[in-house]
Amino acid sequence: MPLDTGNVRRLHLVTDADADDTPIAVAQPSLDEAADIGLALKAARQFRGLTTQDVADATRIRQTYIEAIEDMRLDDLPSRPFTIGYVRAYAGLLGLDAEAAVARFKADCPDEGAELRAPVGVRRERDPRLALIFAGGLLVVGAILLWNVAQRAITKEEPPAQVAPAAVSTQVQSHAANSQVALGSPLPAPVESTTPDPYKTPGLDDAAANGGSVDAANAASKARAASDAKAGVIDPATQFVVGSPFKLKGQVLGATPAEGSGVLIQARKAGALTVRRADGTIHMTRWLSAGDAYRAPRTPGLILDVVEPSLFEVYYNGRLTSRLTSNQTPVAKLIPPAPPAPVDAVALPRP
Repeated sequence: MPLDTGNVRRLHLVTDADADDTPIAVAQPSLDEAADIGLALKAARQFRGLTTQDVADATRIRQTYIEAIEDMRLDDLPSRPFTIGYVRAYAGLLGLDAEAAVARFKADCPDEGAELRAPVGVRRERDPRLALIFAGGLLVVGAILLWNVAQRAITKEEPPAQVAPAAVSTQVQSHAANSQVALGSPLPAPVESTTPDPYKTPGLDDAAANGGSVDAANAASKARAASDAKAGVIDPATQFVVGSPFKLKGQVLGATPAEGSGVLIQARKAGALTVRRADGTIHMTRWLSAGDAYRAPRTPGLILDVVEPSLFEVYYNGRLTSRLTSNQTPVAKLIPPAPPAPVDAVALPRP
């Protein structure tokens, strides 16, 4: 028939065959027997004959934490995740169900959303080098600011002194009878208000003097230029001395004196000179430095091609005659016309 054991959880029946002096085996306490998880772990530890120091050495957990878990002194324990890990390791060492021990701990100490606490005994330390680097940076910035302020103070220029304009001296004489005022002499008109000389077209006077013939005007102009060259007259339009002798200031290119046509082109400033033939092909092109000259040969139809005509002076038979006035100038036009031969008087017969 069944045996009524009542509330006895563990029943060990002893028969007549077992009635001897053999000690009765006692089972390890379970996690549900004690009032809380701390007492249950303590009972299991004592059952195995271990001390708290033995548990600390085996689990690498501080002995004070082991004792705090057994006494459920949560204020002496680190944050909740660390404590749960300690409980799991403690139960695993005693051969108990680690997850059941964690569940019992969570049931005994429910989480109320408290903030995590750092492990007890852990001290937060900062790297002392960071403070030194920060202090050094502040010193460098302060030195730069002071240097800029000092440079501004040194290089700051004083504002110019305010000089009052000279007052125009006027003599004012007030008479009580008629209140007459005497002023000084009037100032002269400014330079900008002067009227320039009227412009005269070159060759216009010669054309008018020769009855409006352009060819006759050009011939008269060339004859006058030749006479001025002999006399050394200064041309008012170009402001250079007509008739000045040629002075060698550099190298002379082109033909030799025996092969030359008498026309010599000298560069006042550096410039390019191109000599073309009558068919347009290039006879010579060179870059003349200041003082260099080119002697034109007797080849007919040569044309001088330049970019800046005013940079080149024209000499004929060693005397300055003019300057180039156009970009392309035939060499033949630079040769002054020969003076007309004198006409001998012829005696006419009397009627």
